[in-house]
Amino acid sequence: MIDTRYCVTFARYNRWQNKQLETMLGALDFKELTRDRKAFFGSILGTLNHLCWGDKIWMSRFDGGEKPDCTAKEALDRFPTLAAWSAERFQLDGRISLWAAHLHNVDLAGDLTWFSGLTGRENTQPMSVLVPHFFNHQTHHRGQVHAMLTATGSEAPVTDLFMMPEDF
Repeated sequence: MIDTRYCVTFARYNRWQNKQLETMLGALDFKELTRDRKAFFGSILGTLNHLCWGDKIWMSRFDGGEKPDCTAKEALDRFPTLAAWSAERFQLDGRISLWAAHLHNVDLAGDLTWFSGLTGRENTQPMSVLVPHFFNHQTHHRGQVHAMLTATGSEAPVTDLFMMPEDF
């Protein structure tokens, strides 16, 4: 069973990884960020935009707050520059951190039911599955960005969880 410490740790990890990416991606020009690299969501920026959309839809399910105001497909162009993405990411990472900080273990017990546009139906799954999925989804797509970043010849961030600084 996951607990609140798990959520706080992975919220911190998420914020750390996104901050590292922001720094390293800042060295790339717009053309490199938007080049179609034949990834599932095309470009580095397209993948990052998808991740914002995914985080926002899951957070709306977890915290009852704002959900994306566009479809998953429309989200690929939602934040057209690194600066726009960075601003959204900062807000979203804060939201995730606040959610995790205010959780109680009982909040992670039981099931969550939601309507999924992807499946076109109502779904019910245990929170103990959905919360790890949420954090795993982030790691998965940041891994794709990591690969695309190294393909540009750039240095990619350290991703080892045990290397995370205490101040994140």
